This record gives sequence, C-alpha cells and structure tokens, in this order.
Amino acid sequence: MDNAFLAILSIAFLLLLHYYQVSRDAGGSGKGKGAPQRLPPSPPAIPFLGHLHLVKSPFHATLASLASRHGPVFSLRLGSRRAVVVVSSPALAAECFTAHDVALANRPRFASQHLALFGGAALTTASYGPYWRNLRRVAAVHLLSAYRVSTVMSPAIAAEARAMARRLRRAADEAGVPGGGARVQLKRRLFEVSLSVLMETIARTRTTSWSSGAVGAAADGDISPEAHEFKEIVDEVVPYLGTANKWDYLPVLQRFDVLGVRRKIIAAVSRRDAFLRRLVDAEQRRLDDNEGGEESEKKSMIAVLLSLQKTEPEVYTDTMIMALCANLFGAGTETTSTTTEWAMSLLLNHPDALKKAQAEIDAAVGTSRLISPDDLPRLRYLHRVINETLRLYPAAPLLMPHESSADCKIGGYDVPRGTMVLVNAYAIHRDATAWADPAEFRPERFEAGGEAEGRLLIPFGMGRRKCPGETLALRTVGLVLGTLVQCFDWGRVGGVEVDMSERGGLTVARAVPLEAVCRPRACMRGVLREL
Repeated sequence: MDNAFLAILSIAFLLLLHYYQVSRDAGGSGKGKGAPQRLPPSPPAIPFLGHLHLVKSPFHATLASLASRHGPVFSLRLGSRRAVVVVSSPALAAECFTAHDVALANRPRFASQHLALFGGAALTTASYGPYWRNLRRVAAVHLLSAYRVSTVMSPAIAAEARAMARRLRRAADEAGVPGGGARVQLKRRLFEVSLSVLMETIARTRTTSWSSGAVGAAADGDISPEAHEFKEIVDEVVPYLGTANKWDYLPVLQRFDVLGVRRKIIAAVSRRDAFLRRLVDAEQRRLDDNEGGEESEKKSMIAVLLSLQKTEPEVYTDTMIMALCANLFGAGTETTSTTTEWAMSLLLNHPDALKKAQAEIDAAVGTSRLISPDDLPRLRYLHRVINETLRLYPAAPLLMPHESSADCKIGGYDVPRGTMVLVNAYAIHRDATAWADPAEFRPERFEAGGEAEGRLLIPFGMGRRKCPGETLALRTVGLVLGTLVQCFDWGRVGGVEVDMSERGGLTVARAVPLEAVCRPRACMRGVLREL
C-alpha cells in the first residue's frame, strides 16, 4: 500500500512539474504575459523528460526522421532545456544565417562543455560579444588566414602526407604479400597526419615516429605515442560534447554524477591540458632563447599568441591561449581525419570514381613526383569527390548549436529568446527537393553548371559563426586524399563492400573504422622509394 501511495505521489509530482514547464514555456518569450505565440510543431512529450526518449544514435538521423513527420522546423523539449528548435531545410537554414544571424549568434551553455572547454572561453563555445569577436579576429587574421595556410601550413601538410606515404609503402613492403599489399586501418593513420600537421603549425614540433623515421613506435604498433595519447583523449571527451548527451539535460544526473560523467570529463581534460601545457612551455622556452629572431609569419601559432600576450596580457591570457589551442587540436584532428576516411570509404565502394581521380592526378601531376599544394586548384574531380563527401557526411552534422538572444521568427514560427536552435546540415544536404538521388555518391553533380550549383552546402556552417578553419581543413583533406589516390591502388578487404554505417556524436564518424588493402602503384614505386 505504501509503495502504491509513493508511486501515485511520484506521478502527481511529475505531472505538476510538467505542467509548470509547459506553462513557463508558453509565457516566457518576453512578448508580454499572455501574448499568443505560434510555436513550431512538436512531437508528443512525456513529463519531466520531455522528448529525451527520442534521443537516439545517431542523433542527426533521428532528427531528420522527425523532420519528415513534423516539417522542416519543429521543436523539442529535452529535460531541463525547455525549447529546442530544429531546422532541416535549405531555405530556413539560409534564413537563420542571414536575417537572424545576429540573433542566433549565441551559444547555449552545457555543463559538459563548461567542464571541457574552459568555462566557455573557447572560440566555438564563447558567447557572442567583444571576447568572441577578438578570438575570431585572432583566429582569422593571425592563425588561420589564407596567406598563412598557403605559406606556412601547406608545406607542413605536404611533408606529413609524404611521411604517411612512406610509412604505408614500408607497411606494404613488410607485409610479405605477393604484389606488395598490406591490410591497413586508415583512421589511426589519418588521425596522426592531422595531428602532426597541427603540432607542426601550432607548436613547431612533430610526432616522434615520423620525425625519427621509426616505424611501429606507438603503443598500438601503428601510430606515434603522441597521436596515440591525443586520440585517447579525444575519444574520451568527444562523446560527452554532442547535443545528444542526456547528462546535460538532467540536472539530477549532474548533481549526483551517478554515471561518473563529471569525473571522466575532468580526468580526460586534465590529460589534454597537460599535453597542451607541454607544447606551450616548450614554445615559451624557444622564444626566450631566440628573442625577436624569427619573422612573425614563420612563427608557430603558439609563438604568435605568446608574442601578443607580451603587449596585451590582459587580453591574451593563459586561459585564452590554452582554449584556442584546445579548439584547434580538437576540431582539426577529428574532423579532417573523419572526412578523409569517409572519402576513402566512398571511393572504395565506387572504384570507377577512384580510377577517375587517379587518372586526373596522373594527367595533371604525372608519376615522377608527389602531388603538391600548387596542384590542388587543377584537380577539379578530386574537389568534387571532397564536396560530395562533405555533402553526404558533414563532419559536424548538426553544426554547433546556436541560441537565440532575442525573439525571432523562423519559417513563420515564433522562436523565443533563449531557445536552442539546431541546424541539421546532414538533413539539408540530403533534402530530396534540392538534390536528385540525395543518398547517392555522385561527384559529377558538382561540375560547373551541374545540379549542385546554387544549392546550400554548409559543412563548415554559415554566417558570422562559420568555422574559421575551413581553408586549412580543405587543404589538408585535399593533399592527404590526393596522396593516397596518387600513390596506391586500394582494394576492399575480402572484396566485401565497405559498411557505411554511422556512429552518432559531435562528429559523424564511421561505426567501424575503415580497413583497406593498400598496394603501391607500379608507376609510383620509383617516387615512393625515394621518400
């Protein structure tokens, strides 16, 4: 009897709490008490949890399915997050980032991101205002400008792509398989390339296995100790930073930390900060030993920030420098390696496209040298492959979440101030009203005058909070993918089609890391032997 009474009380309490939340949602827009609102449609909710029961992995695919039933703009309530608006059409996304770009320039606050990203001091999570504008200016002008990517970073990317080719050639030679083939897991190798590029450009240091020429120096026998360490950190932190992390929406879980999420995030962040602190301290010593002896455009990113700190210490604080470095490493490693892995997966399942990309490189570059940064503008088909990969598998499928700082309307619906707005790039890129056969891999759609012309492609976002690392990311993916295609013939393991299942999270990763059979191309063996 007592148990039944407690159950009734619990249900009554949840219903009252649900009524309070619904009432607060209806009257909390700032338009005046009792003012009528036309809110976006919403699926049925349950008390207390709202629509958390709908949060399935991968979340972007779940939201795309909900959009097919409720329309291109609909709303959710996720636990304590009272209003979440999901936008899933090209026209409405363009409306968000043009007419409402300023109103939607804020970021929502999440407990997990507060723990992992310096309390909102990181570029991706900082609130819109003077602090963010300064961060954006530093990133766009001093760190990631087109000039700096071209003159400082491109040589580093080319060097790391060359080292990757050398390691793959050695792996193939040591495999002892007729024809020189080797079965390789590409994700770890691609992650190390991305990390090595960033370590060279951010901190003027390199991963030990490539800088020393050693093979198999890593703990997993495949990558360097630095890449192995940082990949472990990324794998531990990233699952808690996505918008589908239920821990962020249920304060009771945060208060008692019954799942140990807080402890896990803090442990991983401590390891990450120690990793970054070693790089910052080493660069500070290098600057102290070589006072004023290096041209500013040749300095590492950390050196640039430390130099700025000397003139404006109140602006360029240690926290700001660490937050920027964490953003650059976190975003630059996982997104570029994941995009390249998806591109190779698509090419393996479409061997005609792979041969076409090889033929283009052979015609434009030849077989007597490796592809260089200067070759990329002429490799139009390679660019189409990359664009089609980004359309099908945008690295951040829900972009970064936005929050309205003022009441606005999206698609004719009221969006109250304080609403979290998710733009589903994954759904927009697969909108059947905009793309013919949207699920098909068809690089030719990006030909001049083709069907992609005028279509919205937003893998890096849009508007004032667009990712400032787009130029670096495209240069890295282009050179790394071009090197893989130029130097090797690729086959599927066992001849079986590559499984294209997705894993949910902040990035759209493969459910199973890509493995492939790699054989040096006969026409490139001379070049590969000289690496």
